[in-house]
Amino acid sequence: MALIAMVVAAPLGLGAALYLSEYATPRARRYLKPIIETLASIPSVVLGYFAIRVISPELVQRVFGSQVPLFNMFAAGIAVGLLVTPLVASVAEDALHAVPHALREASFGLGARRRSTSMRVVFPAAVSGITAALILGVSRAIGETMIVAIVAGGTGGSLFTLNPLKGGQTMTAAIAALATGSDQVRGTDAAYPSLFFVGLLLFALTLGLNLLSEGFVRRVRRRF
Repeated sequence: MALIAMVVAAPLGLGAALYLSEYATPRARRYLKPIIETLASIPSVVLGYFAIRVISPELVQRVFGSQVPLFNMFAAGIAVGLLVTPLVASVAEDALHAVPHALREASFGLGARRRSTSMRVVFPAAVSGITAALILGVSRAIGETMIVAIVAGGTGGSLFTLNPLKGGQTMTAAIAALATGSDQVRGTDAAYPSLFFVGLLLFALTLGLNLLSEGFVRRVRRRF
């Protein structure tokens, strides 16, 4: 599901960041940047019900057929991607905007067009910030709970499947399904320790992503 979310959020977020940093006028950036940051504050439960009413019936079922259940992982992934997009766009735009203007002027002086300057000069110079934006987006997608709990169709007896057009249960949704809001946990005696195991897996995934991104950024910094 996180992969589906990033397929949606990465191009939309980076495209919006590139437009605001390199193509938008200062006045447009002054108005659009706060709007994007405001979109990041939309409650996830709102996007969850939006996915049920719009994304799943009007997009997923129209494209893949009415046999697809209303509650499915694909619709949940799209909704999480929309939730993550403003975060990726805001952080990536800050990184692109922080690139010194001298690099842009030098590229223009050599006869490069704006598109070439954006993609071959500004983008590589801001790769550390862009990587941080993507890692934040992935971590946010992995840790999202409400959207997947509402839309993904997971239940306590959900079977493991790699088909995103079926219902499934993520790790965070499993924690929400087992925990009852008190000191009691639904399920057998192994249910309570399993919550800590799932939480440990989430921590390990996030830590691994951060370590990989740090190594990638260090290698790219040596190159550029």
